[in-house]
Order: sequence, then structure tokens, then C-alpha cells
Amino acid sequence: MSFGRVSRHARVRTTAAAVVVCALSAAVLAPQPAAADAPLYSETYRPQFHFTPEKNWMNDPNGLVYYKGEYHLFYQYNPSGNSWGDMSWGHAVSTDLVHWQQLPLALPHDDKEMIFSGSAVVDESNTTGFGTKKNPPMVAIYTSNDNSTGIQSQALAYSTDRGRTWTKYQGNPVIDIGSRDFRDPKVQWYAPTKSWLMTVSLSAEHKVRFYSSKNLKDWTQLSEFGPAGATGGVWECPDLFPLAVDGDTNNVKWVLVVNINPGGIAGGSAAQYFIGDFDGTKFTADDNGAYTPPSGAVMQDFEGAGFGSWTATGAAFGPGPAAGTLDGQQTVSGFDGKGLANSFHSGDAATGTLASPSFTVNSPYLNFKVGGGRHPHRPGKLLADFDGGTYGDWTTTGDAFGPAPVTGALPGQQPVSGFQGSGLVNTFRDGDATTGTLTSPEFTLDKRYVNFLIGGGNHPAGSADPTALELLVDGQVVRSATGKDAEALETASWDVRDLAGKKARIRVVDGNTGGWGHINADQIALSDTQAQPGAQETAVNLVVDGQVVRSATGSDAETLDWASFDTRAYVGKKAQIQLVDMNTGGWGHILADQFTAADSPALSVLRRAGWADYGKDYYAAVSWENAPGGKRYMIGWMSNWDYAGAVPTSPWRGAQSIPRQMALRTVDGRVRLTSEPVSNVKSLRQASPATATAGVVTNTSKPLAGPAAEGKALDIEAVFSLKNAERFGLKVRTGAAGEETVIGYDATTQELYVDRTRSGAVDFNGTFPGVQTAPLKAANGKIKLRILVDWSSVEVFGGSGEAVITDQIFPDPASQGVQVFAENGSVKLDKATVWHLDATHD
Repeated sequence: MSFGRVSRHARVRTTAAAVVVCALSAAVLAPQPAAADAPLYSETYRPQFHFTPEKNWMNDPNGLVYYKGEYHLFYQYNPSGNSWGDMSWGHAVSTDLVHWQQLPLALPHDDKEMIFSGSAVVDESNTTGFGTKKNPPMVAIYTSNDNSTGIQSQALAYSTDRGRTWTKYQGNPVIDIGSRDFRDPKVQWYAPTKSWLMTVSLSAEHKVRFYSSKNLKDWTQLSEFGPAGATGGVWECPDLFPLAVDGDTNNVKWVLVVNINPGGIAGGSAAQYFIGDFDGTKFTADDNGAYTPPSGAVMQDFEGAGFGSWTATGAAFGPGPAAGTLDGQQTVSGFDGKGLANSFHSGDAATGTLASPSFTVNSPYLNFKVGGGRHPHRPGKLLADFDGGTYGDWTTTGDAFGPAPVTGALPGQQPVSGFQGSGLVNTFRDGDATTGTLTSPEFTLDKRYVNFLIGGGNHPAGSADPTALELLVDGQVVRSATGKDAEALETASWDVRDLAGKKARIRVVDGNTGGWGHINADQIALSDTQAQPGAQETAVNLVVDGQVVRSATGSDAETLDWASFDTRAYVGKKAQIQLVDMNTGGWGHILADQFTAADSPALSVLRRAGWADYGKDYYAAVSWENAPGGKRYMIGWMSNWDYAGAVPTSPWRGAQSIPRQMALRTVDGRVRLTSEPVSNVKSLRQASPATATAGVVTNTSKPLAGPAAEGKALDIEAVFSLKNAERFGLKVRTGAAGEETVIGYDATTQELYVDRTRSGAVDFNGTFPGVQTAPLKAANGKIKLRILVDWSSVEVFGGSGEAVITDQIFPDPASQGVQVFAENGSVKLDKATVWHLDATHD
């Protein structure tokens, strides 16, 4: 099943790397339920044409099988509540893969076991003896999770009444290898050997194992596949099936889907796939050859004894490059030469930065290798980073702040840590005896939060002698923060949504001459994402004009992999590379090497891997067995373990994607797994669609087809012809307070993208807002899009289904606009049609 697990700790230093179900980690997130008093299926974010249970938690699809005119959808379900737990199999059926009828609980948990993910088959020949040849049994093969030991084994249950009632096999388990990471069996009939074939995951080992059986009870191991491709998280919910390439039945390849969490292409959970051959015993992936990155001018390879002209702060990066693995660290690999930047000095407890000198960007790409912790930079509008050697246009009074920011601790001061870059505000000049203020110029509160780093004395605003950071509106203090009598700066944040649009100033105040009579401050920024205390970044950042314009982080792994910054927009500008380690928790370090200016981007293992979907919300994807006409339909859980337990829905939590018809197509000379919504989605289209007027769109965003195109449940088809616009596409769910979900095409990077940073409620988890991208080349100069919009999701199918992005969104119900846009040039809209879709519930 996917039962979630927390990835292994890098700083092991023994075998303390415990793997815990992700679902468990998701369950501890603080839920933020929406109002639950609305009539059923009319709740604020309730999907209208995606399957959701009436109430309670749902995750992975399970037991997908077609029998006697019904598609069965079983699913991971908590009958007891709206968070992960008490895992059981829920059940729904459909005759068309669009309209679903929820049935009673199929396989309930009990005191001994939880029922994790698995599959179902129709035993037509009654090989199990559970039914008769006249009335063959439906057999579920599931992972039994022992409640007392955590051991995962494979077990059977059977039904002889079309899946309505179930009996557990008395001989369970049928496979038990004594492992806590052995799960999610996908079983099918393999005709050439007249036997059952099981594909099952050794999740922590990044392997898939194959077994064979004549009766579903007695199994023989055949082979293993992996590790391969993306291995940044556990492997789960595997699936193996054949497909004809470009519809040619004489050219059949096998597809192995391996879901991964975390470590997906967009972060967190995702569905990876391999294409290859299966000979009845072994799966062999196609050999795509060794990867050679683009050549270029090496800017820093960390081969010297020191950092050269690069500047380090704090203790994390040590006095110079590391020669590989540091004390207490797991083995570091993937770096080139003899040295690399490694911030594991003193373990994860140390923090610091490593910055290049300023340089002029003169190449379109900056390629480098990165590893270490997965703690991404949170984008925002920087008000001050105090790294420029002056206070700029901030004004001072008194003598506490001196003529400029400082670069660390002052004489007589304990070590100062937790600041970023090369400078910070520190009022310990001449000890605690000095006082004064530092005030910013006026700015507009146009983001949801003010984030900052703060340390120093604990003397709140309003006290007789404060050491505080203050937010002023109309000259009045409306927010304030103070230190904790400690020199370490910590992340803090103000929620300023109620002050949106107001003019404000930041004031740093030191009015105290006693003990701890000083304040430390740094990195003051406006952001739509609240800074998370204790989750500071471990990142490689590119800084231009004081702003972080590009950022990359590790994947909780000690293996370095290629990454690339697209710097074309900054050619001719001054820039700086900053390696930032502000994290003292698990995986609180960053690794980097081989910074190279190049003409083309280096591709990471993630970018070179195959992905069934490039969005944040398509996981545990598996396919139906026995579908009519030999078609292969797939469905995924429309969420991500990064935030699944915190999405703001109630009384249900969890939705399934639209079922998709899968195919293998040759795209740009390479065979790719493609998908498109099942054809019956079109049966939901209402009459009289809205049709946009064809024409050229230039440097604007405007309603697509007037009010008739607006809505919360839509099916949109659009075709654009490239001209010279850098970016273009559609915006959906536009409305109040600038809400929008942007579905666009970037002609410069040749990528489809979905930007949900302003899609309504995005602040319940730091990893939720962001932009997801998928490679997509124009076909004959045209970009074709199919977009399904539901009350809390978008599913975008680009081209012939080779680029798919699935994202949850939580906009205001009043945000229903649809717009067409073009940026930095023109694009021709050939055609666009918008259908309103009927709901599929009663």
C-alpha cells in the first residue's frame, strides 16, 4: 500500500534510519477542516466529477478489476476518521469509469492487522478453489500489516458475490519474508505460462520483486528489478503491463510503474515508470545509455585546499572543501574529483553559508551537482538581507546599529549563528550599552506574511526597554517580535493578511542597555508562504539584485546529482551563488560541486526518468485488470504525502484522479507513456459550450470567452500557434484578491507548467504553493491543451498526453473566471472551447 513513510535520516551514524509510513507522518499534520455543515457533495472544495468517499480519509486506489460490467475501485480508507489510520479497503463500482456508487466497507481492519494496498483478480478457472468455474471468485491480494510487529506480508481474501462480501483466506499469509517494507502486490494472469504473476515492492531497497503461482496461494520468486531511475524515496504500488507502441500490436513493450515517495519530479509523491521487456521471469528496462552533462566553463570545482574567493560564514562548511564523507555521515557519492562543499561539519547542528564572489552572468545555464537535505528555499519579496555592506535606504538613529551591518559576532559577544549570507543586523556594538533604531523605507503589504530571522535579547515591544522587530502601519506598531536571550537567529513570521494593501515600515529597536540588551535580525521578506520554524532551508541559491531568483535543494540523500539554473533572463547582470545551510534538524546539510557555466542544461536523474504525471498530486497510480477490449486504464490518488493530512477538506479527505487511458507513443524519437482522460468524461459535457474568438493575444490577460466560460467544473480544449510570446496559456479559477491558477507554456524552456502559488488556500503547508513543469515540445508549431477543472483540482494534458500535470487547488468558490494570456510577446489562439461538466454524484 502506500502507507506513507518517513525517509531515512542522513545523519545516521548507526542504523538509526527508521522508515515510518508516510501516512503516519501525514496523520500528525494539524488538519484544517472546512465547514462540514453543508449538504453532502456541496461542501466548499468537494470534487464534482472525481471520486471521493462521503466522509473520512482515503488514499491509494486498490483492487482495480473489471467484472460482469462493473469497474471495481477499492481504496485505502479509514472508517474511523478524517486522518490516516485503521487502514481498510473501501469500495466503489462504476459501469463507465465516471459515475461511481460507493458500497459498504469491503475489507475492514481488525485488532491483528491493517489492510494495506494490493490488487484484485477474477479467478476464472477457480485455481484457488474459492468458488466454482461457473461462479469464479474475485480474489483480493493485499498487504497485511501486523499491528504488533509492523511486519508486512501478502494475504488473500475472496468474494463470490461480485465483491459485495468478503472472506479472508484461513491460510494467510501466502508470502511472508519477515520484512516491514514488503508491500503493494499487483497480480495478473500471465497467459504464456498459464500462471499468476505478482509484482510487489521491496520499498526501502528501491526494488520490485516478481513471483509466480498456479493457485494464488503458493508462490515462487522469479526475479528482482532495481534500484534504478529515481530512488530519493521508498518505492511503492508497482504495476506491470504490456502496451503496443504507436498502436502496432507487432511491437509490444512492457511498462513497469513504480510510485515513489518522497523524491518525485515535483517534490514528494509521484508515479515513475520504466519501459522495457518482460520474458515471463525478468523485467529488463530499455538502456538509455550513460549520461554525459554539457561541457562549459567551470566556475568552482572545490579541488583546492580552501574555498578560494568564495566566502564562508558559520561553521557548517568548515575551513575548506571536504574530501568526501565527514565524521558521522553516511557515504557521500556522486561528486567529481577529490573535493566538494559539504556542510555536515559538526553534524547537522552547525549552520552557515558559502557564497561566491559577484560575477556577471554570461551563459544561458548554470549547471552544478547538489545533494543533502530536502529543505527548499521559500520564495518571497526580500525587503532586506543586510549583505551589501550598507543599510541602503534604511535609516538609523542612535549608535547601536553603527554605519553598516556586521558579518557575525562582535567583540565580547558569544558566537552568532543562524543568519544567512554575509551580513546581519547586530546591535552588540560596545556591548549592550548602545541604543538606537533602524527603519525601512515604506512598502506595500502585498503578500500574506512577513518572514524574518531574529535573535538577541528578550525584551518585547511595549516594555520599558525593548529589543524588538516591529511592523508599523500609520505610525503604529501592529506586529512585533523579540529574541529569546540567545545569539542564534531563528525563523519567525507575521500573518498580515488582514493588512493587505496597506503601507508599512519595518523598525528594528534597541532601547536596552542591560543584560541581553541587543537584537539580531536578518532576511526580512514578504511571502505568500509562512516561514516554518525548525524547517529552514538547505539550498543552493542564485541571487540577482538581492533576490533569490533560482534555487535547488537536495533530496535527503548523500548522493549528488546534476541540477541546472536557467539564467537566460539574467545575462549581463551581476549575480552571486549562495550555498545555504540554516537547518539543524534531520538532513540539515547541503552538498554541492562542479558549478559550470554552460550553453545547455544538465539533467538530473529526476529529469531523465519517466513520469506518468509531472504534478504534485498523482500518486499510487495503478491500472485495471480485465478491462474490455484490452484497454489499459489507470487511476491515482490525487494528493501528496507532503501535505495530505493538512488539506482543508471536511468531512472527507482524499480524492482519486480522473481514470486515464494509457498508451505508448513515440514522441520526439523516444517511446513515452502517455495518458488522456477516459472518453466517457465527454458524456458529462453540458450542451452549448463557450467558444473563444480566435486571434492574436499580445502582452495581456483577458477573459477567454466571457461569463459563459466561467465555472468551477470545466472541460477545456485549446490550441495555440507559437509566435514570439515567451509564455502563454490559460488562467482558471480567477477571481477575488488576485486568485488564479495559471496553466501555461514556456516557449523558452519548452515546458508546460501549472502555477498554483495564488490558487486560494495555499498556506497550510510550506511545500504546497509552487510551479510544476513538464517537458513539452510544440508539434508543427502548435501547443494543444486539455484541461479538467474541478472544485479543488486541475488536470492538464499537453500535446498527445505526453505531458500531464495534476494539482490540487483550493480557491474561493467565487473565483470562477477563465482568462487567456500572453507574456513578453504574442501568441495566436487558434481555438478554445469550454464545456461545463455535470456532477457525477446523486
